[in-house]
Amino acid sequence: MRAIWSDEVIAESDDTVVVDGNHYFPADALRAECFQDSETHTTCGWKGVASYKHVVVGEAVNRDAAWFYPDPKSAAQELAGRFAFWKGVEVVE
Repeated sequence: MRAIWSDEVIAESDDTVVVDGNHYFPADALRAECFQDSETHTTCGWKGVASYKHVVVGEAVNRDAAWFYPDPKSAAQELAGRFAFWKGVEVVE
């Protein structure tokens, strides 16, 4: 699977986990230079507290377009160390 934004592959892996229709990529599949930390957090009732990263390609910034669960609840342990995408990030085979 590949995550693409602004015509750039920002993550690629054969080891994704699909939950709620989203592919979660392992952290080492992300191109580190395409991500910046965000202060945004949200809470999911069964997954836990999500943290976010901005996706950056060249001068373009897609705010909070990647999310992850630093300490997922027990029902979502398979998501530990994994990232998912939205806000126009295309995930394709």
